[in-house]
Amino acid sequence: MSEQLRELIPILIPVVAIMLAIVGIALLDLRKQTLTRGPKWMWALIICFTSFIGPLAYFMMGRKEE
Repeated sequence: MSEQLRELIPILIPVVAIMLAIVGIALLDLRKQTLTRGPKWMWALIICFTSFIGPLAYFMMGRKEE
């Protein structure tokens, strides 16, 4: 491992942990929602494969008011 990468690891670990937590929270919320704007499978793919922006997009646009 290069020296630069070793220096970045203490910064990367919390960032990755926060990203995984946000993805997990978004997926759990998606599972509980009865109404969404668009199919749930589409939102699950967006949340999982678009890193940080996917969960934010789901919370801002994907949830429907009941």
